Amino acid sequence: MNEKEISEIRRRFRADKSNITHVRGCYVNEKQEIVSQFDQPLSLLPQEECENMLSVLRRTLSGTLGKNLIEMPFTTAQVVDSDEHRLLMALRDSKLTDEEAVRMFFEKVIASYRPEGTYLILLANDTYDVPYRAKDGETLEDASENIYNYVLCTVCPVKQTKPVLGYDVPENTFHNRDIDWIVSAPQLGFLFPSFTDRSADIYSAMYYCRSASESYDEFIDAVFNREAPMPAEEQKTTFGTILGDALNDACSLDVVQTVHSRLCGMIEEHKASKDPEPLTITGRTMKTMLTACGVPGEKAEKFEEACAEQFGADAALSPRNLVETKKFEIKTPEVQIRVDPEYSEWIETRYIDGAPYILIPAGAGVQVNGVPIAITRPDVEYEEEE
Repeated sequence: MNEKEISEIRRRFRADKSNITHVRGCYVNEKQEIVSQFDQPLSLLPQEECENMLSVLRRTLSGTLGKNLIEMPFTTAQVVDSDEHRLLMALRDSKLTDEEAVRMFFEKVIASYRPEGTYLILLANDTYDVPYRAKDGETLEDASENIYNYVLCTVCPVKQTKPVLGYDVPENTFHNRDIDWIVSAPQLGFLFPSFTDRSADIYSAMYYCRSASESYDEFIDAVFNREAPMPAEEQKTTFGTILGDALNDACSLDVVQTVHSRLCGMIEEHKASKDPEPLTITGRTMKTMLTACGVPGEKAEKFEEACAEQFGADAALSPRNLVETKKFEIKTPEVQIRVDPEYSEWIETRYIDGAPYILIPAGAGVQVNGVPIAITRPDVEYEEEE
């Protein structure tokens, strides 16, 4: 799925757009016990509650593609004959009316997801009459291409509110409000099947994870029977480690600045082009970039080999997961400096009297702990004003 396809399905989760007739739910306590299950018809809910329910579901399709939204492909063998794929198809094809399939799915999630507190599992089914889209991008609502039948799963923490003072309008006084339990934003979930080329792709699911640093390996193994992808934050750390280890003494400030600048430039160009397909690079792409930066060929080759070992041969990586586009950071054991990437080229390294230094030009407006300071030349004496 690309960004346009994700947005198209996200727009379905409105009361006037959706064909979701009911939502299946399972509330689980801290002991991994089912407290209650429900099958909630949306038509019986007040409009505001219906919109809130759809809003929670919609957030499972939010975030950045490749970071929060990750494609989970199935092998041909899985699609032909596997318990995990058969269960997902049963949920979809029955429109969540297959009680045995729903029960088995809830049990799978509970056995593989163990947060500290209570949580809610939601399942929704929607049937989308996909409108025809002409070559010029114009959508013809009356001309349908196909029917997209899908299931969305959302797993949300349920948290207890803290006692607070609340205003009682009729009495014109303040009182403690009762402690309540509220549904928080989705922690993880998925869409099955994927909406690829604006049609159902039973060979893929779109997995959602709110945190770019978390990896719910057991959940992914139980639902999709495949190895969990490396979280985005871990990808960034791994990429930096590989770069430093492979290049060794060739990993200079200039090289890191250039790599950061070029990756950020690729991200900006992709954004400006409005290309819905995700931007990706490979270890081979990075090898070419490093060679252009003047890195010796054998070290660039070593980097490519390390990428293949850590991420997989010819793995497609998102540059957004490898660099911070809004900051450029320098750390020593004692000092940490953050610079706007636009001005990262101002930073340089130099040896002075045999010691390495990091130098940053300082003009007007320098502050220390919020206090404006003056930087005087050592050969200019300070004169007291009369």
